[in-house]
Formats: sequence, structure tokens, C-alpha cells
Amino acid sequence: MTKEQRLAEDIIKAVGGMDNMDSVINCMTRVRIKVLDEDKVNYDNLKSTEGVMGVVKDERIQVVVGPGTVNKVAQHMSDLSGVKLGETIPHDKSDFKTNAEERAKKNKAAVKSKQKNGKFNRVLKVIANIFIPLIPAFIGAGLIGGIGAVLSNLLAAHMISGAWVTQLVTIFNVIKDGMLAYLAIFTGINAAKEFGATPGLGGVIGGTTLLTGLTEKTAITNIFTGEPLQAGQGGILGVIFAVWILSMIEKRLHKIVPNAIDIIITPTISLLVTGLMTIFIFMPIAGFISDGLVSVINGIINIGGIFSGFIIGAFFLPLVMVGLHHIFTPIHIEMINQSGATYLLPIAAMSGAGQVGAALALWVRCKKNTTLRNTIKGALPIGFLGIGEPLIYGVTLPLGRPFITACIGGGIGGAVIGGIGHIGAKAIGPSGVSLLPLISDNMYLGYIAGLLAAYIGGFIFTYFLGTTKDMRETDSLGD
Repeated sequence: MTKEQRLAEDIIKAVGGMDNMDSVINCMTRVRIKVLDEDKVNYDNLKSTEGVMGVVKDERIQVVVGPGTVNKVAQHMSDLSGVKLGETIPHDKSDFKTNAEERAKKNKAAVKSKQKNGKFNRVLKVIANIFIPLIPAFIGAGLIGGIGAVLSNLLAAHMISGAWVTQLVTIFNVIKDGMLAYLAIFTGINAAKEFGATPGLGGVIGGTTLLTGLTEKTAITNIFTGEPLQAGQGGILGVIFAVWILSMIEKRLHKIVPNAIDIIITPTISLLVTGLMTIFIFMPIAGFISDGLVSVINGIINIGGIFSGFIIGAFFLPLVMVGLHHIFTPIHIEMINQSGATYLLPIAAMSGAGQVGAALALWVRCKKNTTLRNTIKGALPIGFLGIGEPLIYGVTLPLGRPFITACIGGGIGGAVIGGIGHIGAKAIGPSGVSLLPLISDNMYLGYIAGLLAAYIGGFIFTYFLGTTKDMRETDSLGD
């Protein structure tokens, strides 16, 4: 048995066994488990399980195990359940009394969840769930595009030459665009899954916003401005809203259309009605909103400078902690679409760099704390590469003070990025050192200056203010 298989089985046991699990999915670093009865979950055992770096209580229990490991752990759990990832795990339905009690508890938990979570929080989670499955594609396509951009710059500077290099750049761009050029389609598919619509129909609505095949002679007029409608106008936010409308239309039609013709009538009418609304209403309105949103954010960054950079860098880490950082993905995409770069991502990336600085300070300051230093050894390398959750849940957050000082370090790095200005990323990708190939307009030195400032700030504040005598003298990770 591999260590990943053992970890998977330990997690299953801690959440109450397979009989208490409804479904399992995963993202880059977390196994996300939906349970039937939360009272059966032993959170103390789950948090203390070897290999578990942190636990987040949400609609799904989120168990942080780290990149690479998470795929193997989730797949083994899927194999043991007998169903694919994301599918409902079947249970014995013969015990009606038990199942009735489970349904009652499940409904009670759902009601409590609705009471605790406002509409705004639910919207944020929906958007996050749409983009979480796309993150690996963002990273892979973004880095390939970044490498292609570096090679292109080297060609332009005559530092390298050769027809094969030019061909390689072209190939890299084709691979990159396989994701980024058709992002609206991928978003439509995932939004349809989230809203309970047919995924293929959601993809078609996303593809509709690309206005494929139109030319200047066959352009569609924006009914509000009289100008030609632009491909992608309204962006990802418009696609998500349109697919939400699609889901309501499709669900309604399924109820009223006879089964014999449902497969013909429902998708046709759903696409026709939603498609017309998307082209003539949603795209123009969403385009106006997206333009305004991006303008406001760019204005805050440009005018606020150092102050805005500090606020964004310091407060982004708590969003990562609760899993709401993915809400910024559509904003990044719109900024890239409109200006060629997102000036928000490099500032937000400083939050992870502050954690790295804090972890380095803990390593130096807490020499007697072997458990802490071993955890840092595992989490720090990927922290430099922009994967910060192992450091959050394995190091800084359990200790308390270092989490705060890491946030301050991130704020310092953000202030440097904001003060220098015009440091953007050409695509969405991991933060930390890994973001360097994606930095636009050759502002690499400015981004490195921000990273160093965040490292140093996190280190200094943590070294002098972020530790206690217990951290330094005892061998533990805290409560």
C-alpha cells in the first residue's frame, strides 16, 4: 500500500467511513468530501492524520494534502467508492428508518448552511466552483504561453535565432490558445454543471459569445450603442449569467415538454431563447459592466499605488484561507482581455511570498521545534513556486501569530509592486517565482523586487513579533 492510499483510507475513516460519504472531488491541493452526517466526522483525528496539512469546514469538508498527492488520494477514494470522482456514492437503501434519519439530518444541515451563508457568499462559492477544475489548464497553458513569450522576446532582441525557434514559439502559442481562446466554452460547460443544466448546452452558449465566423460585412449590431458587437464582449461574467438563465429555461421545459419529444424540443428552445438573449441583451450589458469593473480596479491600483498594493497584498491571504480567492479569476481574465495583462495578480501573489518569509523566520527562530521544521521542509519549496496552502494550513495558521505577520509581509510586497506600477501578468498562472515567465512588458525586475520585499517583510515581522516561547522551546505545531 502506498502512502497516498494509506492517507486516503485514514481520511475515509476520520470522516465516518464510506457509508457517511456522499461524494468526493478534488482541486489542486484539497480533497473535497460531501458527508451525509457531519456529527460522525472526527475532526480531531482528521486534522492530526499524517499527511493532512489542514482542514476547512464548508459545504464540503476540504482536506488539504498538497499538490500531486491530492490527485492520487482522491483517485484511491474514488476507486474504493466504486464511482467516479464527483458522482454520488451509492449506499444500501434497505434500512428505511436509517435513511429517513439521514435525510432529516442532511436537510437540517442544508437549512443551517443557508442560514449561515448569505446570498453573496453563495455566489462567490458558485463562481469558485466553476473555475477550480480549470486551474490546472490555466497553469499549464499560461506557463507554455509564458515560455513562448520569453523565446519571442529573445528572438526580437536577436539574442537567439533560427527558423526552428520561430516554429516552436508558434506551436507554444497554439497550445496556449487551445485553453485561453476557448475559455468561454469551458466556462459555459462548468457553469452548466454547477447550475444543473446540460453541460454541452452551456458550452454552446459560451461558444456563442465568440461570434465565430463573423466578418465586418456580417457583423451583429449592438442594439444599445449601434456599434458592431465584439467577439467575447461581456466576457466570462456574461457567460456565467447566460448559462444560469439557460439552466432555468431548460429545467422548466423538462417539466412541461412531453417525454417523447423532450430530447428535440428542450435543447432547441433552450439554446434559441438563451442564444438570442445572450447576443442582444447579455453581451452588451455584461460588456458595459465588465469594462466598468476593470476600469475601477485598474484605477484603484494606479491611483492608490503603495496604499492599494499593501491592502491587496495583506488581505488576499485570508481569502485563500477560506477558498474564495478564485472569485478573482474572471476579473483577471477580463483585465487580460481588455488590456493584455492583469495588474491585480502580481500584487495578490505577494501574499504567498509573505508566507515564505514567515516560514523562513520560523525555521531560523524555532530550532528546537523539530515537528515545525520538518513541516516547513515539506511546504516551503512549493511555497516558493506559488502553492501556498500547505504553508497556510501546515505552518502559519495553526500557530496564529505567523499568519498575521505573513499577511503583513504580503502587504509590504504588494506596496512595492503598487509603488513601482504597471507590473502585470499576461496570463493566469501560479504565483511566486513561477509567475515570472508570465510578467508583461519585461517588468521582471519590478516583480522580483516585490517578491524580495515580501520575503524580507514576512521574515522580519515574524522573527521579531511572530513567535512565542512555546513555539521556540517546544516540539509542536500548536492547536
